Formats: sequence, structure tokens, C-alpha cells
Amino acid sequence: MSVLKAFGAYLPARIVPNQELGCKLNRTPDWILDVSGIEQRRYAAENESVADMAVAAATQCLERAGMTAADIGLFIVSSGSTERRFPGPASIVANRLGASSAPALDVPMASAGGLFGIALASQLADVYGNILVVAAEKMSTVATREPMEQGVAVLFGDGAGACVISRGDGASRIVDSVLHSDGTFAEDLRLEFDAPLAMNGRSVIMQASRKIPGVITELLERNRTCPAAVKIFLMHQANQNLIDRVAKALDVQPAMFYSNIRGYGNTSSASMLIAASEWWQSPGPAAGDLICFAAFGAGFHWGALLVEA
Repeated sequence: MSVLKAFGAYLPARIVPNQELGCKLNRTPDWILDVSGIEQRRYAAENESVADMAVAAATQCLERAGMTAADIGLFIVSSGSTERRFPGPASIVANRLGASSAPALDVPMASAGGLFGIALASQLADVYGNILVVAAEKMSTVATREPMEQGVAVLFGDGAGACVISRGDGASRIVDSVLHSDGTFAEDLRLEFDAPLAMNGRSVIMQASRKIPGVITELLERNRTCPAAVKIFLMHQANQNLIDRVAKALDVQPAMFYSNIRGYGNTSSASMLIAASEWWQSPGPAAGDLICFAAFGAGFHWGALLVEA
């Protein structure tokens, strides 16, 4: 049995409103808001790395959990926008947090990496004890890479989220998870080294609109519950229109899906953890609440995870 102990998040200081991006893309702020649900996003400083943001989110998470790096048996760090091929940020993050020799695992998975990290940690907690899962993305360097594509550049922002998973029973128990992957559509959303992000938007939105409600339904039916019984859905913040489509497919009100994409944009694998960190602080769960996490990303990889408070 595993439980979620605490969350943390970090957002860079620089705010980039639609007006600023619209001038570069010859689009109005209202057009950007309409196609994405985004009003502004955060961009990291030029000298601010994925690891920098990951450490900031992890530090807040450990403080909220009342832990230090010495208490962590395994570090899992997800990012699809790291600055180099290897080493990944995981060992650097663990070292900068003060860990001595605990294992550190990189999960180079865009958008769904935070979810896959939590699901993996829930299975490994019996072996490693406390596990710190971090997802950090510097998508601004990808989104603004020339030639800038309107449908890509408007979507992305930077940030990091983190959580601690521990073995044992108690509040915020991880009940179950379902994960899937399908390489059939791998070419429809990809990022080559030193190249702009390539996205077949129609394919991505069509597949996500089907696969996210499908995996949530699979998870809930396996646990003999229904969407209406869930207190809150904490989903990857890809696009507000997609979030609304998923809510409609599940026949629940859009308000049951926590959304902060309007202020932060799509922060890829970090977005779900950032959303969870904010919601856990306010209003947060009450005893017995069911919380459903869900994500979909390049690969394609997708999944859902159920927590009982």
C-alpha cells in the first residue's frame, strides 16, 4: 500500500501574456484564448534550467512533507525538454537536494511522465520507502524555436511539480492505476534534437479525446465506481478545450476538472503535478474523497490513477 504525502510546485517569475505572443504570430489575444483556453504562461529565465526548476519544486514538496533528501530512497524525475542527451536531470536534482547515493531515475516522457512516475513509485515504495517524483519542463525553448508554428507556440509554458509517495496505509491512499502506450502514432507528436516540435494537432486531439475518457472509465469500472463519485479530476493541462471534451465524454460537469491552464499554459509533464499541488493546498481533500489523476502525451502514452483521501 502506498500513500501521497505531499506536493510542491514551482513557476518561473516571467509572465508572457497572449498580447506578447500574438504580436509575434500575427494573432489576436482572443484567438489564442479561444483555441487553447490560455491567457498567459510562464517562461523560465535564459540561465534557468530544467534541474533548477525541479529542485525548487522538490524543495517545497519536501518541506511540506516534513522530510529531507536523506529520507528519500528513490528519486524519479520526468522531463521531455532537458537541455542535453545525457546525463538527465535526475542525478543532478538528487545531488543538489543533498542526497548521497540514493538511486535517481530519469523518465524522458513528455506530458504523461508525472503520472507514469507516480504509478511507478506506488509499486516501488515497498522496496525504496519514500520516493520523490518530480516533473520539470522548459517548453519555452521548444515553443519559440524557429520557425515558430502558431498552433504550437501559443500552448506551452515552463514549470515544475513534485510529490512524495510513501509505503504504508493512511490518508491519500493510492488505490489503483492503469497505464497504456501505443507507438502507432509516435510520429504525430515528436521533438527531435535542435528541431521545432512536430505535432499533428488533429491526430493528437482526436486520440486524446478518446483515450483519456477511455482509461478513466477503465480505472473507475475496475474499482466499482463511476465518474460522478469522483471529487476532483486532476488532469494534464494540455488544452482547455480538451479538458472540456473529456468532461463531456464522462458526462460530468467541467467544474469537476481542476484547471489552471489559463494562467500557466501547457507545462507538459509538470502540469498535472502543478495542478495537484495547487488543489491540495486549497481546497484540498476531505476524508473519503476520490481523486482521479489522468494524462496523455507523446508516444502515445496515457493513463489514470485513483486516490482515496
